[in-house]
Amino acid sequence: MLLQDPQLNVWLYNKATDMRKQFNGLATMVQSKLDSQASNGDLFVFVNRRRTMIKILYYSNGGYCLWCKRLEQGRFHRVLNDSDKVALNWTQLQCLIDGIDWQKMRRNKRLKR
Repeated sequence: MLLQDPQLNVWLYNKATDMRKQFNGLATMVQSKLDSQASNGDLFVFVNRRRTMIKILYYSNGGYCLWCKRLEQGRFHRVLNDSDKVALNWTQLQCLIDGIDWQKMRRNKRLKR
């Protein structure tokens, strides 16, 4: 699995990505579309047009790592945001990977003291 560090910055490219792209193609997209450097240690998340495949690019110990998941059934949820670059926290990334739509979850009221 991915690096288990909730302090990492996670960036989602919120447009469809050609999943034939590998390390160099995705690193170029990070630079041109997300205005960032792929080698800065952040996680960069890409999803295909049909939302059946996800790729995560990150840089660790002197080289690029690429993690991917392809769904046999269903689709990854769409992140409701108009921006091309969306910041996710660690929990949101895990929900996205596991198929949980955190955006529509009902929040219970809590007693405030």
